[in-house]
Amino acid sequence: MTTRSGPGQDRPDPGLDAIMSERRQLINLAYRLLGSLAEAEDAVQETYTRWYAMSQQQQAAVDSPGAWLTTVSSRICLNQLSSARVRRETYVGEWIPEPLPGHTEWISARPGDATADPADRVTLDESVGMAFLVVLESMTPAERVAFILHDVFCHSFAEVAQIVGRTPAACRQLAYSARRRLRQSQAPASPAAQRARVVRDFKQAWEAKDIDALIGLLDPDATAIGDGGGLAITFLHPIEGGEQIAHAWVELARRRPGNVRFLERAVNGQPGLVAQQDGVIVTVFAFDIAGDRIKRIWVVRNPEKLRRWSTG
Repeated sequence: MTTRSGPGQDRPDPGLDAIMSERRQLINLAYRLLGSLAEAEDAVQETYTRWYAMSQQQQAAVDSPGAWLTTVSSRICLNQLSSARVRRETYVGEWIPEPLPGHTEWISARPGDATADPADRVTLDESVGMAFLVVLESMTPAERVAFILHDVFCHSFAEVAQIVGRTPAACRQLAYSARRRLRQSQAPASPAAQRARVVRDFKQAWEAKDIDALIGLLDPDATAIGDGGGLAITFLHPIEGGEQIAHAWVELARRRPGNVRFLERAVNGQPGLVAQQDGVIVTVFAFDIAGDRIKRIWVVRNPEKLRRWSTG
C-alpha cells in the first residue's frame, strides 16, 4: 500500500509502508503500558489518526516518524493510565490485566475481523507475564511509562523525559523505583518445564477433588483473585491462604457443569489453564509459581477480556 487515503489524497506516498511498519512496535508498547489489548489498539489508532491529520509538509518536517509515533502513543497511554485509575475505582470486583493466548507470537484482531494483520503481533516475553503486568498496575502512571520505555524498549532517559514531561534525572528515579517494586514483589522464576508440571499437577488434583494434593501445590500464603467485571459470576474478594483456596477449588469442581472441560493453555507466554464450555473459553487461569508452589492464581471471567481467545 503506497497511496494516501482521504478525499483528494491519492498521490503516491512511498513513506506509508515505513509508517505502518511501526504499528507492531506500538501495539507491543501500548499493551505493556495499559495491560489491555483493546485499549492498546485504541491508543495506536489514535496515534495514526493524529499522524494523518497533519499536512504533508508537517509530516515531512518530522525527522524520525517512528520516534514521533512512539512519543505520541506513549503520551496517549500516559493519559489513559491516569483516567483508567479513576474508572477502575468503580470496576466491579478486582481488575486483572487482559490475558493473551500464549502462542510465541499472537496476532491481535478485533472480534469479527475477517483477517488479522501480521503487523499486530504481540511478542510474548517476561515483560507481558501476568505477574509482571500485575506489579505494573501498582505503579504510578509515570513510573510505569518510564520503566517500560527505558528498561523494556531501551529508550534513553532523555527521550523518556520528553514523553513524561520530567527531567532525565527524575525519569531515572522513576525507573529505579519501578525496578525496586518488581524486585520486592517477584520471586525468582522457576524453569518453564517445572512451572508446566506444577500447573498440570494442579489440574489433575483439581479434577480429582484431591484437597490434600491441592494444598501441597499451593503456597501457605497463596492468593487467588477473580475478575468478572460485573459481567460474569466470580468471587469478588481475594481468597487468602493455600488451604482456603484448595477448599474453594474443590467446591468449584463439585459444581462444574458436565459440559465444562479444563485445558492446559499458555497464558501470556506462561503455563496456565482455561475452562471451556460448549467449545467456548469462559475462564482463563494464570499462575505465579515459585519453586514447586503456586503463590498466586488470577481467574479472568470478564467476557470482554476473553474475546480474542480461541478454542484451538
